[in-house]
Amino acid sequence: MNCLLDTHTLLWYLQDSENLSDRTTKILEDVNHNLSLSIASLWEISIKLGLGKLRLQKSFSELEEVLQDLKIGVLPITFADTECYLSLPLHHRDPFDRMLIAQAMNHRLVLISCDSAFDAYSIHRVW
Repeated sequence: MNCLLDTHTLLWYLQDSENLSDRTTKILEDVNHNLSLSIASLWEISIKLGLGKLRLQKSFSELEEVLQDLKIGVLPITFADTECYLSLPLHHRDPFDRMLIAQAMNHRLVLISCDSAFDAYSIHRVW
């Protein structure tokens, strides 16, 4: 399965949070799945770190190596992703989440998120 992680999914996994579902943990730890994190999520994390709204156990600069160790690729934002973003109805107003929706649609990725607001779009979400 080709998966795109929501920002909170990655953060909760790194923190070994009880908020992460058992199903999600199994997906993240199954080497047969291709996992991606949007560059938009890294941008969101860096913004929240800068505002003091988020703290990581490791430094932000170490996150790249952590992603590599976990075999999580970074998905860039393409022009086609922004075109898809532009065409989305406003069921969800968070710009970072809307980009994840656009990327999941455009790249045919399963979105791993607990956010049920994503279900208003024609994507496959698991949790």
